[in-house]
Amino acid sequence: MKYIKFITIIILITTTFQSFAESPYVSGQVTDSESNEVIPFAQVAFYEGDSNSPVTGATTNAAGKFRINIKAGTYRMVVSFVGYQDYKTRLTVGAGGVDVGTIGLSVEEEIMDEVVVKGNEVKRPVLTTMEGMEIKPDQTIANIGGSLLDILRNTPSVNVTDDGSVTLRGSGSTNVLIDGRNSALASDLEQIPASAIESVEIINNPNAKYDASADGGVINIKLKKGKDLGTTARAELTMGTRMRTNANVNLSRRTTNYAVYGGYSFRKWPRVGSRFTERVSTFNDQNELFRQEQDSRNEDTEHTVNYGADYFWGQNKISLEGVFNTEAENDFQSSRSFVQNLDTEEFLTSYVRDNTETEQNYTYDNAIVYERDFKDKEKSLRASASISIRDQLENQNIDIYNNTLSVEGSPNRTEGSETDEFRNTSVIQLDYATPAFGGLVETGYKSIFRRFDNDYLYGLKNPSTGEINSYDSISNRFVYQDQIHAAYAIFSDSLSNFNYALGLRAEQTILENELSNVNTSLVAAEDLVNSQRYLNFFPSVQMSYQLNEGNIVKATYSRRIDRPGGWRLNPFPDFADSLNVRVGEPNLQPEYINSFELGHMYQNGIITLTSNAFYRRINGQVDWIVRVEDGISYRGPQNLNTADLYGFEFINTTQLTNWWNLNASYSIFESRIDGTNLDDSFTNRGLSWYAKVTTDISLPLDINLQFTGNYFAPEIEAQGRDLARYYIDGSLQRYFFDKQLTLSASFRDLFDTRNFRGENFGPGFEQRFERKRETQIILITASYNFKTE
Repeated sequence: MKYIKFITIIILITTTFQSFAESPYVSGQVTDSESNEVIPFAQVAFYEGDSNSPVTGATTNAAGKFRINIKAGTYRMVVSFVGYQDYKTRLTVGAGGVDVGTIGLSVEEEIMDEVVVKGNEVKRPVLTTMEGMEIKPDQTIANIGGSLLDILRNTPSVNVTDDGSVTLRGSGSTNVLIDGRNSALASDLEQIPASAIESVEIINNPNAKYDASADGGVINIKLKKGKDLGTTARAELTMGTRMRTNANVNLSRRTTNYAVYGGYSFRKWPRVGSRFTERVSTFNDQNELFRQEQDSRNEDTEHTVNYGADYFWGQNKISLEGVFNTEAENDFQSSRSFVQNLDTEEFLTSYVRDNTETEQNYTYDNAIVYERDFKDKEKSLRASASISIRDQLENQNIDIYNNTLSVEGSPNRTEGSETDEFRNTSVIQLDYATPAFGGLVETGYKSIFRRFDNDYLYGLKNPSTGEINSYDSISNRFVYQDQIHAAYAIFSDSLSNFNYALGLRAEQTILENELSNVNTSLVAAEDLVNSQRYLNFFPSVQMSYQLNEGNIVKATYSRRIDRPGGWRLNPFPDFADSLNVRVGEPNLQPEYINSFELGHMYQNGIITLTSNAFYRRINGQVDWIVRVEDGISYRGPQNLNTADLYGFEFINTTQLTNWWNLNASYSIFESRIDGTNLDDSFTNRGLSWYAKVTTDISLPLDINLQFTGNYFAPEIEAQGRDLARYYIDGSLQRYFFDKQLTLSASFRDLFDTRNFRGENFGPGFEQRFERKRETQIILITASYNFKTE
């Protein structure tokens, strides 16, 4: 309680800041003159007389806004961004500063022989910002008809594994937000359709305003809400191989007093896949081979409804935002496994497991938001409260055939499971910003309350009645709860061509988990109930310097934390697959990360180049450790000593000609893992890299051709590595009726090369695995836009 009082005092002090020494400034916002979309990272520079060297300047933030301190006087103001005409004007700045309002940039035009030729649309699926990058999904045709995971697969520095896990710059821990909020929707990113997403923000080194959780950074998903005045509607239908279907419609109505918007999406996505695992064990002088082959069929059917409303009065706005998703999943998996003595070639164990699974998920996400605008655009107030719920019901029917590798006759026994999982995330947040001390002060408070309740029943199933006779060695209930109370303060300012922001965040963590309905002989008594409490401080630093009109350098630092979640803390063994057992660690400690970045950004009329060097030092690195005993694999998380990650990232957007655009990114990093606190063999180091290219070509008849290519080099872990992956997608798109109707065709994984392979090794064993899902598919999409005033 004393920590909550301490955080509250910080808020009361920082929110009373007033402007004691305000200096002259110029503020405003930069947008696209046609679409009215904001333009982040546009360059704003001021020149005296006819000088070609700027007196001062800055770049717009993620909202397209800028505020630049400058001496009183008359200047030539230039606003520029690649693919747009420069905006130029003469501006007189008085002692009280000036707000220039909204500046609309127009697409570049070329005038030849008195004929105006409008420049080809510059595809910018990736926009670099001071904090990272912003992804525009509509700019990549391969995303059409897909989900959020498809967008992330085509995003620089992001890796999406076969099971849908997301890594960022080599880190598997990322903080995924929905419209800036912690949400249960983030637990299944494939349920969010690409058509519902306005943009994706990648914030590699977040400042103190953001949660300090996750060492990889923040991925913020912004959903579409309808921004244009009048009534707008959009309908989209996608059909694909294996009768994949994705259909959605979005409606909005906006006036000067209110706005309402909503959408509905239907998704039916069948798929097939396979997995192969082979392990050789030499522990305790044994020489055994374990081999498992799996074939799977999956079908997801989802309904998603998003809705919202804004009401404006005076300088105030109150908003309601919500999403509801229901998902029905039907899966079948057949596993054929055996253990063989390699010396005698005797089969020690063999069996077939046919698993039929049904799953029903319900997800609700609702928020109420209050915002107040001020005459000074840099001053803002925002308060929000949200609740997010996910309820999952899962049933499995498992037929087991012993001493065979083929299904014949009736199963020897049938086992079953029932899982009732409930997640609840509630958030209260207040953010306030005001000019003060010649710069800008941002401060805020946030409380997160989370509960994860997993009730798992597993046992022998009566085929006639369906009743499950519970196995005490497997069934259990695990409840995880945490609270995070945080306060932050940031001061930012501009000095000539130099911008900086200094921040500090305090977070109080209260964590409790309880294991019940278990066989206590399998778990130590002290592991049944576990609680942790700790207070941490997280500083952040952001700096940038504008060398000249086209070059900016930046440097950032942040301290972060990665807290273990419920699945990692659950100590009860999962024996569902008796030869591959997963077990958590209730005393797992959080990772602490120091993250540094140094970057350079360059742009001229046709090219934008961004390069970043980064380094992360992780204390208490958590990795999944595998040990093999008597032919059985036990897999669980453990705290290692440290991990170091060094890397370099390069992002390029180039308009090669008026009909050919190229977007390319390259990330290379080296990982060094030290796990000698567990075993001298738990150390590893290796170099890995990602390369992603999107090229867009305008063909005759208004046809747009696009190719996206991805390559992921091998990447190390404490006990092995993931092997290389690569694939190419091709897409065609054509507009009709002044872009009201759009037809698209997407050819995913043209050469059927996308899979997931890896190898593990440790004391007494070597293992390799390969997973392959159906990725070579064709999708045909038609969309129609409608708008009235």
